[in-house]
Order: sequence, then C-alpha cells, then structure tokens
Amino acid sequence: MAIRQHADLGAVVPQIPEPSLAERARTLAQIAKLGSLSTHSRRFPGFPYGSMMPFAADDRGRPIFFISSMAMHTQNLQHDERSSLLITQPHVSGDPLAAARMALIGSATAVPREEVQELYLSRHENARAWQDFTDFSYYRLNVAGVYFIGGFGVMDWLAPEDYAAAAADPLASVAPSIVEHMNADHTEALRRIAARETGQFPDEVSLHSVDRLGFHLRLKTNGRVHERRIPFPREVRDARQARAVFIEMVRACS
Repeated sequence: MAIRQHADLGAVVPQIPEPSLAERARTLAQIAKLGSLSTHSRRFPGFPYGSMMPFAADDRGRPIFFISSMAMHTQNLQHDERSSLLITQPHVSGDPLAAARMALIGSATAVPREEVQELYLSRHENARAWQDFTDFSYYRLNVAGVYFIGGFGVMDWLAPEDYAAAAADPLASVAPSIVEHMNADHTEALRRIAARETGQFPDEVSLHSVDRLGFHLRLKTNGRVHERRIPFPREVRDARQARAVFIEMVRACS
C-alpha cells in the first residue's frame, strides 16, 4: 500500500478511483524523454556518477539508451552494469516536489540494435545522425526495482512485475495540453466544479493533473492551500471525450 504523509489534503473525503501507482509510473516513463543515470564510478570507487540520459521506454517500461563507448557512464557500465535512472515529470510549473518522479533500478546491458532502434528513433529523431558511428551502442535497463513518488505524501516501492504489466494512461500524451488549456481559459469552470464538490468556492483554483478516471485540483480557500481529486462521471480515453465530460460537469453545476 502506498505511503501517504506530510500532505495537507484538506477535509477527509471518500476514496476516489484513480490509476494505480504502477500505471502512473508507466505513464511517467512514456511521457518523459530525459532522465539522470547513476552508475558506479570507476575513477572514484564506491561513489555514484550521475549523467543526463535521453531514453525511450519499451513495451515493458524498460528504458533504452543510445550511448557512446567514449562516455564515462558507458565505461562505468562496462565495469559494473548496476545502475539507476531518475525520471522526473516534464513541463512542471510551481513546486517540483509536488510533481511525479521515480527511480528505476537494475542492470543496464547492451541490446541488439535491431530490437530497439526503431523505438528509440521514434522518441529521439536527432539520434538518427549518429546511427552509423561505430562507438555508439544501444543499452537497456532491466528493471529490478521501482520507487515511485506521486507528489507530496504519495510514495511506494513497486513490484517490477506490476510495473512491467501496467499500461500507461490513455490521456498521457494529451494531458499537458488539457491542463494548460483549462488553466488558461476555463478557471471559472474549474471553480464551479470545485464548489460543487467541496461546498464552497475556492479563492484560487488550478488543474494540476488529469487522467482517464478524473483529475486533481489545487485549491486556495481562505488562505489554505490544499488539493482535491475529482472523479469523472465515466472513464475517458482521449481529448475529445475529456472535453465532453468537462462540459457535462460544468453544466451539472447550474
């Protein structure tokens, strides 16, 4: 069970359906393109070596790297394949500690080019220019452990098999644009929805995240900042369905 602490969530509310932590972790692996790779330093034994690392996650959530043998992290991996990749939520505004992040821990080993090249280039087209460089190879992080943090007070270790079997949220690719649009053009609609759910109009409101089952609002009411998850009346699978449901929820506030 996920650990939840150190968070002001406001009044106690009924448990609201939301994606599992494994689904949220897989969603993060899908939408992010850049992480921080930690390897065991050869030059300073016993110390970690951190480096920026573009990646593409495969159909089991395993990160794929395209790295040069001249790079220090590659030389470290050739000496000790144990490593970890820190992935943080992209396009974060406000407090980064309120955003999702996770550490994937495992062994990074070389993988045949034909198995992963198409996937990697679909996420990193600029890497096409380096495909014929003889010092570059593909590596895959074989995930043995996952620690996911979903923001303040939501964190847990995930079983690798649960992470591998989970599916990314269907709104993953469009969620940032939905959040941006609602916060830019429909804050009054969000205030009305929040008032219907909480019983009072917030002084300030912003949409923090959205998924197929609902969304999180960040509210400021009488000087108190808190969050509230609100369920959709039905599951949504794309931007069109999300728009229709938001309109339906606003009309229900009349």
